Amino acid sequence: MEKKEYDAVVVGAGPNGLAAAITLQRQGLSVLLLEAAPTIGGGMRSGPLTLPGFTHDICSAIHPLAVASPFFESLDLSKFGLQFIQPGFAAAHPFDDGTAAILQGSPEETASGLGADRESYLSFVNRLSADWPSLKNEVLAPLHFPADLAAFAAFGWKGLPSAEWQARRFRGDHARGLWAGMATHAMLPLSFGATSAVGLVLLLAGHHKGWPLAKGGSQSIADALAACFVAGGGEIATSVTVRSLKDIPSARAVLFDTNPASLLQIAGHRFSPVYRWQLGRYRYGMGVFKIDWALSGPIPFTDARCREAGTVHLGNTLEEIAAGEQQCWDGQHPEKPFVLLAQPSNFDSTRAPAGKYTAWAYCHVPNGSLKDMTTAIEQQVNRFAPGFRDLVLARHTMNTQQMEHYNPNYLGGDINGGSLELSQLFTRPALRYSPYRTSAKGLYLCSSSTPPGGGVHGMCGFHAAKTALDDMFNIHVTG
Repeated sequence: MEKKEYDAVVVGAGPNGLAAAITLQRQGLSVLLLEAAPTIGGGMRSGPLTLPGFTHDICSAIHPLAVASPFFESLDLSKFGLQFIQPGFAAAHPFDDGTAAILQGSPEETASGLGADRESYLSFVNRLSADWPSLKNEVLAPLHFPADLAAFAAFGWKGLPSAEWQARRFRGDHARGLWAGMATHAMLPLSFGATSAVGLVLLLAGHHKGWPLAKGGSQSIADALAACFVAGGGEIATSVTVRSLKDIPSARAVLFDTNPASLLQIAGHRFSPVYRWQLGRYRYGMGVFKIDWALSGPIPFTDARCREAGTVHLGNTLEEIAAGEQQCWDGQHPEKPFVLLAQPSNFDSTRAPAGKYTAWAYCHVPNGSLKDMTTAIEQQVNRFAPGFRDLVLARHTMNTQQMEHYNPNYLGGDINGGSLELSQLFTRPALRYSPYRTSAKGLYLCSSSTPPGGGVHGMCGFHAAKTALDDMFNIHVTG
């Protein structure tokens, strides 16, 4: 690589690395973005995993946090070809009796399908939903004194308890199951504190801007962000592996879209003993086992409304989901795992040849698990969509080791960048005044191992870049 000095270098071109690079570049800085893989995107990549003509999202597929993100809202990525598609329903949660709970566009629409729990659901989300346009700026951020203290306190009152505790407000399986499916995105036992916060964020995001997918695949989000960055004068170099600080061109600020373990390997010698100790004890969460399918037809869910949902949560009752997640946390593999399934080709014809379909699913497993969960996952799909297995033309699977090999940030298959348990929710990866600053001047962490954690929202990168701008360039960015 040509030796050149930059104002800032960002290592890692996932959603947060791209967000950090764009935020820095928009302030007039010269910025270089380095990526070890041949293509940018991290968890937003897409590719032909099964058969010719089928496009699969290798990691993330559905993007409620992208359209909710203040960072994404500050950009007009449609100029760079990005188009989000809204399914008929945001998410569905089928049950063994053939019915389903449906996450719809408003609290009232969703509550109307919850029977006797209608008023309880509205009482739970209505105020927070009204506050969401401003509340999301507080929630998708590091710990700080909020601008709207009353709204943030109301969110905390409902978000800090465990999902199991909050489920006591509901009587029926539909509301309890729908709620459990949302909270299980935390990848924690539902008895853990703050699992409700994850469930609430996803419910509120769904009520405001839905759970969309990107036309053509999640790679189109990465490509649009990259085009935005380059159009502003940014530079991108792919297939560049950074193993030490010597591999990085000279810059006043370096931001790492990596997990803490990788950061220690690259720059640990520059850190204080206390900071090294903090990064070394950072806890990673459960991993995932993932399947992509090429199908001869749409998934035949018993409740036809599930076919209109971009995301389907397969786990039946709260009790069954909670038991399975606890087993995973305890190092076991549940016989009936909770399965998160997306069916993008139902709404995006570019994903598969005419008359054919794709589907994407994963379940949680113990961190580092090598167990093949194909049969368990497919049995869960067939349970709520009899005949599904007859539609499978080809499948592609990834265990936790393969997930980590694909993206080193997914240590042990942990796609959240570290456990989201309460002690790491706002202090990830270390207890510091700013979670983005390392103990070495000019070096910053901007990955999902910092607040607000996992998901395609770019807010970790945005806040890290703001910190670097303030520290190293005396540039103050609001928002």
